[in-house]
Amino acid sequence: MKIVVCIKQVPDTTEVKINPQTNTLIRDGVPSIINPFDLHAIEAALTLREHMGGNSTVEVLTMGPPQAEIALRDALSYGADDAYLLTDRAFAGSDTWATAYTLSGAIRKLGFDIIICGKQAIDGDTAQVGPGIAEFLGIPHVAGVSRFESISATELRVRRLMDDGYDVVFTSVPVLLTVIKELNTPRMPSLKAKLRAKKMEIKRLLRTDIVLEEKDLGVNGSPTQVKNIFAPQLTKDRRMIEGAPNEQAEQVVQVLKDLRCV
Repeated sequence: MKIVVCIKQVPDTTEVKINPQTNTLIRDGVPSIINPFDLHAIEAALTLREHMGGNSTVEVLTMGPPQAEIALRDALSYGADDAYLLTDRAFAGSDTWATAYTLSGAIRKLGFDIIICGKQAIDGDTAQVGPGIAEFLGIPHVAGVSRFESISATELRVRRLMDDGYDVVFTSVPVLLTVIKELNTPRMPSLKAKLRAKKMEIKRLLRTDIVLEEKDLGVNGSPTQVKNIFAPQLTKDRRMIEGAPNEQAEQVVQVLKDLRCV
């Protein structure tokens, strides 16, 4: 069984800085990490590989600039067998649609039985890329997986978290799953595994390596365009209210009326 995990490198910071000219995040000088939800996807893939045994493999894929190799080496240190970096200037500026299209082309080239993605990326929070990949590949997908109920080479039964409980879903293979943090606890890589990962080859996939339509790539292939983006300005208004309790209550009500809250 071949299991492909899609990961993303994201900024490791809560202090978001934005380029006012390009309306994009400023990533220079900001440390990066594997998207936290994707760590659960990696762990899920490793667990499936251990369960299935035989010739099962875990391959990790990301789309991004050359420095995204760092995230792939981290993924290899957790125990993945191979890593692929999908990188090309033609992919720059992709929205979730173009990203899913490009990743699906790479996955089709690699071959797969099960694709696993994290629920969403913490920098975009759209949760659209995973299901989008499945749609481009024409395979079923199950979002929000919180437990594996049963596993075989041809069928999975999984628990999917819902707002009012959970569903138990049967699905055939091939399939794409997006997973949530309740599914597992990611393992910690050993020093030996980290040293091994440093020596492993990161295979690169360029635009010319994959069958893709040029018009559907990057900015030109993105139906959504960011016209403006900004960090909200933090404002604080503190007032001291004094007097007897009933007087304070009247002042609070008046303040709320002034703010049009009541």
